[in-house]
Amino acid sequence: MRILIYSYNYYPEPIGIAPLMTELAEGLAKRGHEVRVVTAMPNYPERQIYEGYRGKFYLNEYKNGVQIQRSYVWIRPQPNLLDRIMLDASFVVTSFLPALFGWRPDVILSTSPSLPVCVPAALLGWLRACPVVLNLQDILPEAAVHVGLLKNKLLIKVFAALEKFAYHSATKISVIADGFVENLLSKGVEADKIEQIPNWVDVNFIRPLPKEDNPFRNTHNLNGKFVVQYSGNIALTQGLETVIQAAAKLRDITDIAFVIVGEAKGLKRLQQYCLECGADNVLLLPFQPRAELPQMLAAADVGLVVQKKNVISFNMPSKIQVLLASGRAIVASVPENGTAARAIRQSGGGVIVPPEDAQALAASILELYKHPEKVKTLGYNSRQYAVEQYAFDQALNHYEALFESVTSDSQVIEAKVVSKQEV
Repeated sequence: MRILIYSYNYYPEPIGIAPLMTELAEGLAKRGHEVRVVTAMPNYPERQIYEGYRGKFYLNEYKNGVQIQRSYVWIRPQPNLLDRIMLDASFVVTSFLPALFGWRPDVILSTSPSLPVCVPAALLGWLRACPVVLNLQDILPEAAVHVGLLKNKLLIKVFAALEKFAYHSATKISVIADGFVENLLSKGVEADKIEQIPNWVDVNFIRPLPKEDNPFRNTHNLNGKFVVQYSGNIALTQGLETVIQAAAKLRDITDIAFVIVGEAKGLKRLQQYCLECGADNVLLLPFQPRAELPQMLAAADVGLVVQKKNVISFNMPSKIQVLLASGRAIVASVPENGTAARAIRQSGGGVIVPPEDAQALAASILELYKHPEKVKTLGYNSRQYAVEQYAFDQALNHYEALFESVTSDSQVIEAKVVSKQEV
């Protein structure tokens, strides 16, 4: 098949949707499909275009058998409301030309976020007479409104209309968790239009590695420590201040070390908060090269998943699959009734504590520190569950089957139209 992936985020961005879409595109290419990706100049999470991509309006690249068509976007490090609108609008406009003038796809996969991308994807699907699969990584604008990112009433109405259009125009909608299915059904989306395919992890790349003689531990003087690690986005929805407060409560136990890995801007803010709390047992580090990710994850005894109380129930961080695959115990400070909590409970690889409760988080970490056998058991369960439920090959099989089903349905409809015209 000829598959077009329309995704704002892609390689070399290190977190979020980018690694997922990169693995999917390259995995499909390895299976013999022709894959083209329409994406923005890389800018996430620093919110500035990466060096080597600046000053360019369009760029065509090839990596691991995938054609990557990049286009300029309006991006500002500290965006106000107008900047956020310009970001989405610029990508909608600039990306459409390379999407249109490339080869005709058999199927289009469009990712959300960004929600406005549904417009050029739908238009392209109509012009090229091919099906569009909408991949929902988050449900907008609901999630953005819930955490206070989107407050403007007019914009909320516009995004609500876009959401409705996205669901209506898509041939199929792939969602990453059962909470998404429930949400879409409540909005009147037909059940047969929804396909649940969890996000995946490359279990051959992310795997349990020994803590002894670990390069990450050696480099950062963590040998002999009980390492509690968070790696990922430092944003409104995480509330990493809770982690720093918990660290401050445990600072007298010198064997416990906290490590937070994230973007420079977020780290600077957290550094100030560490000083205010007296949390001198927290190590703040920038994102590591992707090749070093397995060793970094293996350096931890415990991996953290952190969300604020107001995070909407269906939010499912992609880091969960990665932590599970690394074979480490998880402590999740997340809403009890949310999709993230449900996934971790099902895995048997972690413990859930109330969000924004530093005392509960500290107590849970201390409990694991005192019971190394429990840490081992949770880590074993994590790995087993990741291999059984989130292996990349399984997801690849699901997406191939989904693409084949929508293209065959499309061909049947096309054949009926031609037949009617002949009559």
